[in-house]
Amino acid sequence: MIKELQVRVLPEQAASQQTLAEYLAREHGFDASKITHIRTLRRSIDARQRTIFVNLSLRVYVGEMPTEDPFERTEYPEVADGPQVIVVGEGPAGLFASLRLIELGCKPVVLERGKNVTDRKRDLAAITRTQTVNSESNYCFGEGGAGAYSDGKLYTRSKKRGNVQKILNVFCQHGAPTAILADAHPHIGTDKLPRVIAAMRDTIIGSGGEVHHLTRMTRLIIANNEVVGVEAEDLASGETREWRGPVVLATGHSARDVYRYLSTARIEIEAKGIAVGVRLEHPSQLIDQIQYHRREGRGKYLPAAEYSFVTQIEGRGVYSFCMCPGGFVIPAATGPEQVVVNGMSPSNRGTRWSNSGMVVEVRPEDIPGDDVLRMMEWQEQLEHDCWQQGGQRQTAPAQRMTDFVDRKLSYELPSSSYAPGLVPSPLHFWMPQMVASRLRQGFQVFGRQSRGFLTKEATVIAIETRTSAPVRITRSPETLQHITLRGLFPCGEGAGYAGGIVSAGVDGERCAEMCADYLKRLE
Repeated sequence: MIKELQVRVLPEQAASQQTLAEYLAREHGFDASKITHIRTLRRSIDARQRTIFVNLSLRVYVGEMPTEDPFERTEYPEVADGPQVIVVGEGPAGLFASLRLIELGCKPVVLERGKNVTDRKRDLAAITRTQTVNSESNYCFGEGGAGAYSDGKLYTRSKKRGNVQKILNVFCQHGAPTAILADAHPHIGTDKLPRVIAAMRDTIIGSGGEVHHLTRMTRLIIANNEVVGVEAEDLASGETREWRGPVVLATGHSARDVYRYLSTARIEIEAKGIAVGVRLEHPSQLIDQIQYHRREGRGKYLPAAEYSFVTQIEGRGVYSFCMCPGGFVIPAATGPEQVVVNGMSPSNRGTRWSNSGMVVEVRPEDIPGDDVLRMMEWQEQLEHDCWQQGGQRQTAPAQRMTDFVDRKLSYELPSSSYAPGLVPSPLHFWMPQMVASRLRQGFQVFGRQSRGFLTKEATVIAIETRTSAPVRITRSPETLQHITLRGLFPCGEGAGYAGGIVSAGVDGERCAEMCADYLKRLE
């Protein structure tokens, strides 16, 4: 017998199959000895009251075992002889575009400027060890993109653009834990996601596609207003090569050289709004106490607590972004003379700290001028200013949260997860006032909403600038092709059409489908 039901249980009752079976026997009349398996279909935590509950949607197997996989598998055919599509970038958008192209019988040729996901680790370690950034291999560039080593959160509010469940199923097929199919806010973890990405790459190659690392696109090949391929440099040998086919351009939100090339080549792009601010780091125990409304915090059976804040200050949004419970603050610069911070969490979310981006909405009209790259150039200048304030190293300028609000210098700072180190700095003074002033007011609002959140034990770390692309590469809403160039499919976060791993994956699949249709029309 198989039965599905909804239950609301205490955290200790949801802790294991055994405790769930005991609960079901006691409250729903099951014979616990005959329950052979319990599959969790949906899971969420209700911490609005002092008594915390876990809401579960369960499939209970009595006297039999599941015969089906917990996820839906996708079949990937052999495509070595299929029509060729060039996919520029191997982040989530590029990976999912490539896999969807294979499903549709097309051969993806993936060009990735950075290293494979394993070799990237050495360059990430060197940022802390030597205070230098490899401009082709860092937290943003390389196989897996910016998400590979910065958390692996899989939550998206996008419901209309594509099949979110398909994205999660593909991750599971390549080794992600099946818990992501059930959790309200699914998360793979920085320690597990690289293996999943490597498996996705192996599927591409095993199906007849190609993946070329350390291969940076230098220009699009255009004939009669149609993109027919790309020219790219092999960064290991210095040789230049051409690849032919329509192009899915999925270069990520930090490929500034691509934006400059597009602007110089007069390929239509436009300035796009971004969000700028800081990483706010609290002791994770404090966040647990605040969010779970109890002195003991999460206790034995609850995960590290999350939070989400949003308000409007002087006509602009101020909000938390990319919250990383039990995580780290990481150095996310992509070149010399920059300091940029981001956040990540391991799968167990078990560190002593919790952090999030705290950012202010900045619109194109807030930055003087009409240059399509003005948002990017303003972003770059902030990162350079931060590098100077940090001592011209990857050490990051920082301030106690209460000192930032009170506009006072912090003479000492709390302990931090940021490995390159922190330097006390008056962020309230040197950051743009349209950002700093709104952040101060936002922190006061959030402190009133959540008692204990505004505290001297929290650290404000500068600067968070890479929340999204500062440029949008224009495309047709119907065909997803560039607005004036046939055969070019701008895709994902770097093109300005996604905001995270899942939405980038969804957009990658949609661009692949449109590209396959385009190839059929050319036959």
